[in-house]
This record gives sequence, C-alpha cells and structure tokens, in this order.
Amino acid sequence: MSSFFPGFTLTEIPVPGGHIRLRHAGSGPPLLLLHGNPQTHAMWHKVAPILAARFTVICPDLRGYGGSFKPPASADHAAYSKRAMAGDMVTVMKALGHRRFAVIAHDRGARVAHRMALDHPEAVARLAVLDIIPTIEHFERADMAFGLGYYHWFWFAQPHPFPETIISAAPDAWFRAHTSREAKDETFFHPEALADYLAAARQPDTIIGMCEDYRAAATIDLAHDRESRAAGQRIGCPLLVLWGSKGKIGVWYTPLAIWRRYTDGPLTGAELPSGHYLAEEAPESVLARLEPFMDGY
Repeated sequence: MSSFFPGFTLTEIPVPGGHIRLRHAGSGPPLLLLHGNPQTHAMWHKVAPILAARFTVICPDLRGYGGSFKPPASADHAAYSKRAMAGDMVTVMKALGHRRFAVIAHDRGARVAHRMALDHPEAVARLAVLDIIPTIEHFERADMAFGLGYYHWFWFAQPHPFPETIISAAPDAWFRAHTSREAKDETFFHPEALADYLAAARQPDTIIGMCEDYRAAATIDLAHDRESRAAGQRIGCPLLVLWGSKGKIGVWYTPLAIWRRYTDGPLTGAELPSGHYLAEEAPESVLARLEPFMDGY
C-alpha cells in the first residue's frame, strides 16, 4: 500500500458551479482539513492518515486550487470570496452526510474556515487554524515588514491578468521560489505531494484562481470582515491557534491576543518548531496539539 494517503478514496463532489476534488477515509466524528496556498489537499498526507484512525477525515481542494473547479476572474472577485469558498465546503460536508463537523485549516484554508465559523456557526463544532491571524488584522496592521515579508499578498492582488501572465511563464520556478522563503532542501515536500502541487501550478486556470483568492482578500473579504466585526460576530466554538517558530506570525504579532478579539469560545494555542508548512515539517507536533483539542469531540 502506498504511504501517500493509505486507505483514502479520491473522488469528486458536485457543488454549485462545478466539482470539488477530495480524499476521504476513516470513521468516527467528521473532520474537515483545508489546505493553503499554493498547495492542494495533498499537504495533509502526514497528518490525515493518523487522524483517520479516530475520525472521518475529508480533505478537499478549495475552489481555484488543485483538481477542483476554477471560476474565471471577475471584476468583483466574488467567486473567490471566503464566503463562497466556505459555502462549497458546507455543501460538500452535507453531501457526505455531515451537518456539523470539526475543521483544521492552514493558511488560505484557515481564512475560509474563519469565515465558515461566522457564516455557518451551526456547522463548525471546533476550529484549529494554522499559521494565520485574521485577514483584516494583516491589512490593518500592515507595515514595511509585512509588505516585504508577505509581498505576494499585494503582487497576486494586482489586476488580472498581469501577475497570472508572469507566473504562468515559469510556474515551476515560481513555485519553488514562493515556497522557499524559509530555506528548504529538495526533499522537503513529499514527491507525490510536490507532483500534485506542480501539476496544479502548471494550469493557467489555477494561477487565475490563486490570484483571484488574494484579490478577494483585499476587497470583498475585507468588506465581509468589517461587516461581521461591526455586527459583533465572533467565533463561538473552541478555537486552537498554531503557528511556526521559523515563520513570521509569532515575530510580527501576538497571535493569541489577536485571536481573543475574534472568539467567544475557549481559546488555546502554541508556537511549534516549524516554518510555515507545519503539517509537512512538524506533523508530530501538530498532532500532539490536536489530540487534546479534539478530545471530547
């Protein structure tokens, strides 16, 4: 049996507008794992099989990424709002028979999960976010360090098709540069995961989807976040916040203090010995923190 997602089934689930590619396995309470940029669900290959011993684990590709459908660019970027992306995931989980579930999410997927917890509180039983603070906090606290360190937030958000044209001219070189802001050797990503990431990056529609994701973050997502903040909407379920010691989140911010402003439920968190890609670099540390957090679910 392959060591890459052993026992998992690869399939597609229809949602309004297209199909979502996903892997699923296990039994027990449902658990949704959401990936970040510029990756696919393959980023969970070290964590998902362990979790599947206790949970029904579902690992999808977000719209615009991997093997999922990719709406075209639009003037308002609404197709890539975190609200729309969260809606996909709720639809997928209902199609699989799960109306309430836990979510573990990294990077862009964690931003989708944050919106899901606000828009669909009845669906999200508990939430773990990896290596982020809320999107609105990034933009409102932005300074020179953020602009240089997370320059891609502004580069990807430039008007279509400028960044897409440049990135798609050399997708492999772009991917390696984009994922190497923290030094990595050639073996960092599992070969099957890397092949999946690069296969997606070589599709111009994926690069459009990625850039639209970031354009949405700087426009329609901010509008939604400000509306939620003004209305006093906060996360009501238990929240776990994890970040990597080699990354920027703990250097630039006090993550737990920031997240406390966005949640009414129990809040826990920790810095882990990892860079940005926690589930691939430090899976044992991630699982060690998830185990007590998921107890009682």
